[in-house]
Amino acid sequence: MAYAFSLDDVAYLRSDAGCAALSALADLPLTPASRLSDVQRAKQVSPTRFAAVLETVLLRRKAVGKVRFADGLFTSDAVQQATAHPVAAHRARRFHGPAHDVTCSIGADLAALPEGSIGSDLDPVRLAMARHNLGDGVPLVRADALRPVSRGTAVLADPARRDASGRRTWHPSDFAPPLDELAATYADRDLAVKCAPGVDFAVAPWADEVELVSLDGQVREACLWTRGLATPGVARRATVLRSDGPAWTVTSAEPDDCGVREPDEWLVDPDGAVVRAGLVRHYAARHGLAQLDERIAYLTGPTPPPGVRAFRVVEHGHYSEKALRSVLRSHDVGRLEILVRGLDVDPNALRPKLKLTGSTEATVALTRIGRRPVYLLAHAERT
Repeated sequence: MAYAFSLDDVAYLRSDAGCAALSALADLPLTPASRLSDVQRAKQVSPTRFAAVLETVLLRRKAVGKVRFADGLFTSDAVQQATAHPVAAHRARRFHGPAHDVTCSIGADLAALPEGSIGSDLDPVRLAMARHNLGDGVPLVRADALRPVSRGTAVLADPARRDASGRRTWHPSDFAPPLDELAATYADRDLAVKCAPGVDFAVAPWADEVELVSLDGQVREACLWTRGLATPGVARRATVLRSDGPAWTVTSAEPDDCGVREPDEWLVDPDGAVVRAGLVRHYAARHGLAQLDERIAYLTGPTPPPGVRAFRVVEHGHYSEKALRSVLRSHDVGRLEILVRGLDVDPNALRPKLKLTGSTEATVALTRIGRRPVYLLAHAERT
């Protein structure tokens, strides 16, 4: 169970003595094997607050690359739910001016919002941590998100997604605060609500626009936008952020007239944000691609989109373990990436059955076209 910080802990960690202790213990291994020696050393450095110091050293390591508070204070849940900075920065750019983060927690999202934004939270410990992380220039107040303490300002909310027992929940009514109550409270305000990407967005009919955002190939969040923060005519949006290239987006306002055809020269597996947003056909139409099957997200065409990892098809055919094993042997494949969509196949269970002994590397996509299970043997390339 994660350490439960107190206000006294936060005050100590912000003090000269606490900062000195954190610095002295920053190089601890913090591995299961070193646990006893780590605790002994921490007790020597900070006899009465060693647990808070150890937890903070650990959480700072977990927060690296996610938030930009190098010497920040965090709780375990706050680090887990904190938005990666590139995603928070993207979201913040959609606000037209200062906003009110009504669930500001330790301040990660608030730090990215336009200058003049304010934050509030019901948890006094997290507010004290936010004050440390953000400095004294950002207005913070203790308040319930469902009892507004600001007027007119656009609102950002990131409800906690764990139930009373601490387990992750996917039911918006179990969020803290619940999704519908947030929407009702700020029905007359521009509102943005960060959610997990797996939430069923049909439960939020009040959202004018649903945006799915991925970063470096991993879907990170969904954001529900209302009123003036939503884009007119856009019900769904997928935004793809990359550390090594430009961002791009596709929306439901674009054409979705793509065909269905047999495998062509290239196989394209759309980014997860595109798939989760239900915009596979829109993405295909933009890039002149077709679907292999109307109900499967794999796309095919003579030319892949630029800047994506696509797969040059070597051959394809009816899938069975025996047939695939023979194909892989004939192509001397010894290292295999296995992609699956639309079939009940576990790649980890399949791999040893294929008895790979070759010297080359390949990718196989297992899917279905109509009712036929098929394989597509391919080589991954960055376009």
